[in-house]
Amino acid sequence: MLSKRVVSCFDVRDGKLVKSVKFVNTKEIGEVVGRARQYYEDGLDELVMYDITASSDHRDIMLETVEAVASEIFIPFSVGGGIRSVEDATDLRWAGAEKINVNTAAVDRPELISEISHAVGAQSTILSIDVLRVPGGPLPSGFEIVTHGGRTHTGIDAIEWAREGERRGAGEIVVNSIDADGTCDGYDVELTRTVVDAVGIPVIASGGAGKPEHLYDVLTEGGADAALVASMVHYGEYTVSELKQYLHERGVKVRMHY
Repeated sequence: MLSKRVVSCFDVRDGKLVKSVKFVNTKEIGEVVGRARQYYEDGLDELVMYDITASSDHRDIMLETVEAVASEIFIPFSVGGGIRSVEDATDLRWAGAEKINVNTAAVDRPELISEISHAVGAQSTILSIDVLRVPGGPLPSGFEIVTHGGRTHTGIDAIEWAREGERRGAGEIVVNSIDADGTCDGYDVELTRTVVDAVGIPVIASGGAGKPEHLYDVLTEGGADAALVASMVHYGEYTVSELKQYLHERGVKVRMHY
């Protein structure tokens, strides 16, 4: 059995680490490069970095920030935000990103997933989906894809979009619950499990982690291959090594850092 992964998410705006709740009230909480190195040294399995305003500002991602982080960490590094073409993906790869994370632009033009997958490989093509619960509506699953940092409703069923992303060549899916994002009340385990059951590629659960128990729940009951954490480590409530020790003691297979 493969080890479960603990992944951290860095939301970056203007080169600074920021955090929001349900994608609003975004606040600057620190600098990026030193924090990335700290988490790497503490046993983080993977880092995901989003340039959170690149898509909404219609600009390219900040390559200098990617280069600076990539020079300090030696674990898988996934980058997203403002990626609209194979050229953008290639630039990021040259800057040090191992994985290319697409979201809004892929919803606007699904062919982008296939194009990037063909260019850099499925294992390096990550589809990130921001999901909102819409119970009682027309969508079969009750989960809707939203874009532009949660500001744009698409009317797309999230589970069908996850399946299409896999068909088009995504090698992994990040499932971010807008309802849970930044709340520290726990992941949307039902959403995660539904996506896990619908696809045959690894799923990273995102949004809502506040306690070690939340990681355990989403990695076991939710079936996620990885749990993404942000607030609980950014604000110093837990360290990466503490989270992995907790999971290890609960019988979850993780890569321990000694």
